[in-house]
Amino acid sequence: MFVNSMSDLFHARVPLAFVQQVFEVMTATPQHTYMVLTKRAGRFPRVAPRLAWPENLWVGVSVENADYLGRVDELRTVPAAVRFISAEPLLGPLDRLDLAGIDWLIAGGESGPGARPLSLAWVRDLLAMCDRCDTAPFVKQLGAAWARANGADSKGSDWTYWPDDLRVRTYPTQALAVTR
Repeated sequence: MFVNSMSDLFHARVPLAFVQQVFEVMTATPQHTYMVLTKRAGRFPRVAPRLAWPENLWVGVSVENADYLGRVDELRTVPAAVRFISAEPLLGPLDRLDLAGIDWLIAGGESGPGARPLSLAWVRDLLAMCDRCDTAPFVKQLGAAWARANGADSKGSDWTYWPDDLRVRTYPTQALAVTR
């Protein structure tokens, strides 16, 4: 389950008591796998020690370009069962990305009428990094700009239009062990 996909559980205005309640629900329902994605990883050092981290929780940070690579270092500080990066929309190269301690990387282009273009070279670079670091890669979509230029579906998510080397959708091995 994707927890609060249209909000951010770690936003400064979300009271710690509420975050703790959400974590208690996740702990009480181990039959589900929960995913929490945040852009507010800077809050981790203050709240992580005060949370009970269940084994069925995957925690990720959004990293849309190199300006946000610091979020990955903050992500490594939490004791989540699976740590992941959502490089979606990927708006620039992530040449200095360090995938140490990162289990999963999702990459994708931007959707919508004003979508900015995705360079397939950026995605290929991330796939190579994942291969070197044993991080599971998942290419979600190539984005609306790519789709318009290539006659594909509106988000570029139908991979039958994609180059073969980008048809990659894997999951972290730790996650597979937990869900069985």
